[in-house]
Amino acid sequence: MPECGARLEPEHWMARAEEYSRRVETFLSRHRSRGGNPVGDFLFTYYSLRPRQLRCWHPGFGVLLAGDDAVRHYRSRRGYTVRRDGVTVSENHLRSRLDTVRFVARLLRATARRSARLDCFGLHEWAMVYRSEAVRHSHIPLRLSRSATDAVVESMPLRCSHFDAFRFFTAPAAARNDGTPGRATQPDWEQPGCLHANMDLYKWCYKLIPLVDSDLLFDCLELAAAAREIDMRASPYDLSGYGYSPITVEHRAGRAEFVRCQRLIAQRAAPLRTALLARCDQLLRVAENGDDTTYR
Repeated sequence: MPECGARLEPEHWMARAEEYSRRVETFLSRHRSRGGNPVGDFLFTYYSLRPRQLRCWHPGFGVLLAGDDAVRHYRSRRGYTVRRDGVTVSENHLRSRLDTVRFVARLLRATARRSARLDCFGLHEWAMVYRSEAVRHSHIPLRLSRSATDAVVESMPLRCSHFDAFRFFTAPAAARNDGTPGRATQPDWEQPGCLHANMDLYKWCYKLIPLVDSDLLFDCLELAAAAREIDMRASPYDLSGYGYSPITVEHRAGRAEFVRCQRLIAQRAAPLRTALLARCDQLLRVAENGDDTTYR
């Protein structure tokens, strides 16, 4: 976690920024798609952070980047202010984002306190096409016939706890779900086994840029990519043309495989959720106590 009052000399912050840049370019070359890939495309369409924004390294609140190069590079960026011989994210910017910080902290804390549920079997994508002629990925064929796809949904309970998945359910599927997640009640629903809740750690990081450091942001992006791959492999779509083998949740063995993958994603997400929550709590403490940082 960035230490409030930390000062990074030019050779240190430039080295970190360059290493981050290498990670980003490697990731983009692997995941950014122009061919309709529903895994790579999702990361830059559903999620609103664009590659040009992702490429900018941020140290996080409370860190001063020393030197003239820092001033030239960051002084015009949103949230930064010139301080002494460098730049840092301003306390005014922190105060302007406190409602978001509080919401994210509340959501993450509530999620972390719940036990993981691993019995949804990734049926949200199936529920989005249930008894409908429309599909979300019209350029990709379904693995099963329409009637067989509907039969899979009807063969198991729907247990979606994530509003941003549930809101795309068809009306007949929504009526079959175990409860009705809502935006206003989001902190009452999200749980740490949910693939989408774990993917969204990336979203909460980028909504707090530049208060949150880019290294944590990127760790959460890599997690989101891994979770999205599991998400779509368990879907009713045939992704063999993109090199993805299906997780056949319509069969017992496929459901067991999905649970195994889901558990691994949840285990990987837990320390990232803890780290992001700790950063939010740190930001709230600074806002409550005032800016008493000294750069050293």
